[in-house]
Amino acid sequence: MTVDASREAQLEPQPRTSLGTAAARNLATTTKSAPQMQEITSRWLLRMLPWVETKGGTYRVNRRLTYTVGDGRIDFVQDGADVRVIPRELGELALLRGFEEDDVLTAIADRCVQHDFRAGEVLVERGAAAERLHLIAHGRINQTSVGKYGEEVAVAVLGDGDRFGDDALLDADATWDFTATAETDGTLVTLSRRDFAALLDAAPSLRAHIEQWSTLPQQRQNRHGEAEIALSAGHTGEPSLPGTFVDYELHPREYELSVAQAVLRVHTRVADLYNGPMNQTEEQLRLTIEALRERQEHELVNNREFGLLHNAALKQRIQPHAGPPSPDDMDALLCRRRGTKFFLAHPRTIAAIGREFSAHGLYPDNVDLGGQQVPAWRGVPILPCNKIPITKENTSSILAMRVGEDNQGVVGLHQTGLPEEYEPGLSVRFMGVNDQAVLSYLVTTYYSAAVLVPDALGVLENVQIARRPD
Repeated sequence: MTVDASREAQLEPQPRTSLGTAAARNLATTTKSAPQMQEITSRWLLRMLPWVETKGGTYRVNRRLTYTVGDGRIDFVQDGADVRVIPRELGELALLRGFEEDDVLTAIADRCVQHDFRAGEVLVERGAAAERLHLIAHGRINQTSVGKYGEEVAVAVLGDGDRFGDDALLDADATWDFTATAETDGTLVTLSRRDFAALLDAAPSLRAHIEQWSTLPQQRQNRHGEAEIALSAGHTGEPSLPGTFVDYELHPREYELSVAQAVLRVHTRVADLYNGPMNQTEEQLRLTIEALRERQEHELVNNREFGLLHNAALKQRIQPHAGPPSPDDMDALLCRRRGTKFFLAHPRTIAAIGREFSAHGLYPDNVDLGGQQVPAWRGVPILPCNKIPITKENTSSILAMRVGEDNQGVVGLHQTGLPEEYEPGLSVRFMGVNDQAVLSYLVTTYYSAAVLVPDALGVLENVQIARRPD
């Protein structure tokens, strides 16, 4: 036999002497996994928030009366390269708070001048005369000053909608106590004291408003803007003690429970015949609930009515000093509240924190949280949440929060004891069988979140998370 013939004989299929595996599998019981779902995340926010029972579907946050001092951000309109301030937005200035004459506000907006600046440009210099109000339409501006021993110190980083130089409109002797340098290219809208004075002469109603504003009892506020409580301390003898009371907000914020729902459909044939070894209806329901919980966490972060990103007080929003999240930025976020329970950041942001800390020769600690090791800074856990958005410019936000009613923090809201409740705050109601023999179940969960006092929640905005080139 030739070599080729021998090789062909070896390649011919040999007759089987035992049962093949393909046929044997027809009689075997396979080992199956439960249905898997890639969307499921750790959902740390849902786990860490204390949940408050909300009967009646509404939660009212009663606060001590706080004077509104016009510290909000200012919005602009853009027409090509031209940027204009919205006249009504000038009411965010403390001295124009409550002034509602549109024609006068429009005249003030028309006197504002646009100034486009470049990165590195010095916009104002410490010690120079302050003659203009500066409104930031776009860009980042770094404020620096001189410390006690002559060294340069950082004062603040300002971003879109911020402003500086409010005192320059009325105080002829005002000077800049800091230097403002552009970190990026951007646009300012400025109003000079001379133009504002001309409008005061031309509009008696504006002058009357400014005179009334200047006589307001500013001393009747504490450093948080709350109505003061008159007290006396350190006295001797029998002086007359001041009478006082604690005033409350007349129109407190109310949070209504939001809802996430889905109708789960299962054919009766599937529910009747294919329930071993796993209950098909239970598995369908489990995955539906997982999706609802993911949506719930997304809404708690992003909903415009009650989401944490949109409900952080403007004074609790800060900007990073250089873009990436540095240790100094994390400290600046941490120091703005007592008893911070945890940071919340996108996983990619946490990776950027690790890179930036390593560049500074620092390494975040690890703390035990429910038997799991998580990174931490200053002993405060840094928890992942992929619901925090990342912009197309590769920037994101880091949240820091104090939680719990007793701590005047952030709380989650839900209602338990629902009809046909399946889990706390989640119900599964049987809706019947239709003409196609399909079972329907209504799966519902109610939820919201409330920030009890403004400093319970802070946000480090516009954090650059892209890797810098080596």
